[in-house]
Amino acid sequence: MIGRYERGDISPSIEAVAKIADALEVSVDYLIGKTKMELDKNTMRRLEDISTLSEENKNFVLNMIDMALRDFKTKKAYAR
Repeated sequence: MIGRYERGDISPSIEAVAKIADALEVSVDYLIGKTKMELDKNTMRRLEDISTLSEENKNFVLNMIDMALRDFKTKKAYAR
């Protein structure tokens, strides 16, 4: 069946695509080429946890992530 999908003979149903994405532990968007960002289950779980926080706590967490990313980018820029 996978070979037929790969050859373009048939297209999988959305349910089949979801099952394949789950089995490969990637998002459906990644699987169908809508994004190059591969999100594993742990990353997805973290994003879901952040989304359930209050707006104030969510902003705090996102600001901490922004600070860390800025620090990593700065270190990378000066490492050259």
